[in-house]
Amino acid sequence: MGLFDFVKDAGAKMFGGEKKEAETRAAATDDAEAQRLVDRRRAMKLVATVEQLGLGVNDLSIKVSGNTATVSGTADSQADREKLVLLIGNTEGIAQVDDRIKVEAPEPEATFYTVKSGDSLSKIAKEHYGNAMKYPVIFEANKPMLKDPDKIYPGQVLRIPPLDE
Repeated sequence: MGLFDFVKDAGAKMFGGEKKEAETRAAATDDAEAQRLVDRRRAMKLVATVEQLGLGVNDLSIKVSGNTATVSGTADSQADREKLVLLIGNTEGIAQVDDRIKVEAPEPEATFYTVKSGDSLSKIAKEHYGNAMKYPVIFEANKPMLKDPDKIYPGQVLRIPPLDE
């Protein structure tokens, strides 16, 4: 648990863009109210995405304030907790995730890795595991957010789980 930093302008574009935010701001009576409405809409969109992916988190609560998302609830596993944090953090417009999630069955934490230009899953596997052919471990650890092992991007944060020996 704690505060995780992400690249604010990298990630999935799930908030609907500037046009929708401009409409929300125009409907508000002042800037503070406009920001609260935008933040609430973003939080609802994140919750809907998490529910759609079926991550094992009970009593999920996501609050957005500017570029920070605070998430709480109880995760079925450490992997679900980490995937939730990464899903939220790898969203364009979110720079920090304040993780307040409890885990039902604690297990070793994964390492988080920020993708750099020129990276591939096999290159990352070679760096972390000493074997490029272990890239499927990283791919599986990042499903359902990753749909193709060849589609990663600079600034994206990935889970690198410990290897089962």
